[in-house]
Amino acid sequence: MTVLITGATGLIGTSLTKLLIARGITVHYLTTREAAIISEEKKKGFLWNPSENEIDLDAFKGVTSIVHLAGATVAKRWTDTYKQEILDSRINTAQVLFDGLQKIEHKVSHFISASGISIYPPSESKLYTEESTEVADDFLGKVVTVWEEAADKFSELGITVAKVRTGVVLDSKEGAYPKIEKPITMGAGASIGSGKQYLSWIHIDDVVGVYSFIVNDHLAGVYNAVAPTPIKNYTLTKKIAARYDKTIWLPNVPGFALKFVLGEMATLVVDGQLVSPAKLQAANFVFHHSDIDSALDQLVPKK
Repeated sequence: MTVLITGATGLIGTSLTKLLIARGITVHYLTTREAAIISEEKKKGFLWNPSENEIDLDAFKGVTSIVHLAGATVAKRWTDTYKQEILDSRINTAQVLFDGLQKIEHKVSHFISASGISIYPPSESKLYTEESTEVADDFLGKVVTVWEEAADKFSELGITVAKVRTGVVLDSKEGAYPKIEKPITMGAGASIGSGKQYLSWIHIDDVVGVYSFIVNDHLAGVYNAVAPTPIKNYTLTKKIAARYDKTIWLPNVPGFALKFVLGEMATLVVDGQLVSPAKLQAANFVFHHSDIDSALDQLVPKK
């Protein structure tokens, strides 16, 4: 089996590439930098330039599944220009793949796209499953909507489409966790906003496992890639602090202060969603870290 990955150098893409290769799967990946191209028995790079709708069509040779992870990070200040970049990076990259497949004979039968649980409206009590139809009336809701529409278009080519609505990915070195952990280890930890907002999280090992699972079983539709035990912000803060023998003594960081500093982007830390991975559980996906204590056992350095 050969899988084509976009965004292969990102947090999820790097780990997924390693996992697939370890399982005997050949990985093709797309990059905008010629210096990043390597050619090995199980890993080959190919050039593309989404802004110019350019792609090396050899990237599709022998490929049966595409895992589409490319997209500009939302963890960067949302100027009007950058917000457009966030949207374009998701629409344009998918369009380049779509157009490329139309130009050739290929074996691609499965398209798996990254997505986000931020499509669901913020709530401290509503439990969202894959069957939920509510869409957040904000910028992130718009981002995920156009993201998924771009993915759904591949069904027009007779390709099975899966969309992975990912929660906050916890990794010891990259992403959200180091930013949460650092002030706590410095003795300056505090809950954010009310502290009651839920963090629907997933350990990096499990999220790459989800993608591998979907590829292997040729699954279709929406899947919430979150652990089955969401946690409130203040509870997570206290649990991390306990691991470092720290005391949370500072008052909560007010939501209005964060909104003043971060603007619209404050929703990333002030708001939250309570999300269930019901569909993955029904498909018998096994989480390595189903609860936060298990995840912290791996994330926090042993004493």
